[in-house]
Amino acid sequence: MHHRTVIAITAPLLALAGCRGHHFEPPDRQEQVAQADSAYSPALFDSIHWPSDSLRLFVGNNTYAAQCRKCHGYLGKGDTDYDRAHGIQAPSLVRPDWQYASDIQAVRHIMFTGHAGMPTWGVAGITPREIDATAYYVLSRLRPDVLGADSTP
Repeated sequence: MHHRTVIAITAPLLALAGCRGHHFEPPDRQEQVAQADSAYSPALFDSIHWPSDSLRLFVGNNTYAAQCRKCHGYLGKGDTDYDRAHGIQAPSLVRPDWQYASDIQAVRHIMFTGHAGMPTWGVAGITPREIDATAYYVLSRLRPDVLGADSTP
């Protein structure tokens, strides 16, 4: 057997053997949310400027479709097949009494930090710019009664 072949076979086995005794415990959900909350600042959104509302809506729609839609649904009502299959109760974003209905800062904050049933998107891969656009999309397109299509929160 060639020397390189022996190394190529044994190196991964040795690495795997070294990991056997290692046990990884991710932080619990409340700790993750608390860490995300400590990293959050409204100032993250201060330098975001959009050349047009249509671009902001476009980015928000794309981010919502990629990250939010499976739990909150196409129209923001929740109660999706994904929710039922995973035992999730994602809230309706269009309920008249939704607690974040008229506050884009609050929508940005909850998207960034998450909660017990929602990912901590601000530290899990959605940029502040995408969070801003998605919050705008939710409030101006899914909830046009709150901001109206021509409003700029």
